[in-house]
Amino acid sequence: MIGTIVNSVAIMGGSILGASFKKGIKERYKETMLQAMGLSATILGISSAIEGITKSDCHVLFIVSLAIGGFIGEWMSLDSKVNNLTEKFSNGSSAEGLSTAVLLFCAGTLSIVGPLESALNGNNTLLYTNAILDGVTSIVLASTFGISIIVSSGVLFLWQGLIYLSANVVSGYITPELLNEISIVGGILILSSGLGILNIKKINTLNLLPSLCIPVVYFLIKSLI
Repeated sequence: MIGTIVNSVAIMGGSILGASFKKGIKERYKETMLQAMGLSATILGISSAIEGITKSDCHVLFIVSLAIGGFIGEWMSLDSKVNNLTEKFSNGSSAEGLSTAVLLFCAGTLSIVGPLESALNGNNTLLYTNAILDGVTSIVLASTFGISIIVSSGVLFLWQGLIYLSANVVSGYITPELLNEISIVGGILILSSGLGILNIKKINTLNLLPSLCIPVVYFLIKSLI
């Protein structure tokens, strides 16, 4: 799991470095950076969702995923629990930043295929590449939202670790079609984070995180029928 460890450490280091930059930035610059992150998340989310929808053969799966995932997340009160945690480390916008970080780091193809390649073939190249990208991204996010972004490194470690440990079982089920459906849902969630950061519409994005698991369950059941 050396690749996953490197990826997580890169996010931790980037978060600490970015948070140290944040302390020396004037408030008006922080506001501009916050708007920039909101716009970036919005564009990335729209791009990912539209690209995925044009390739999808399951045109309503993302709708069902968001509905069921939102119900599960609301039942678990994920948003309020994470808000209570992040309030101990940063300001009120940290929850939006953390949800954006988790989605950017965990919902990407490299973060899913990387652990599989590492476990099955002993090749960590994808994870090392992902570590560089995530490290730079975490610096930017932490310089805007604060040290709470470091929590995403733990989420990433658990996510990639689970995929790594179950690689022999799940490798046959992780198809391009499944990755495409995950990218659609992930893109919509990133878009919702961007809207929240820009104060356009407050959406409890963290309560929607379980939506990412619904396509996995769907394709697993489909393969067994």
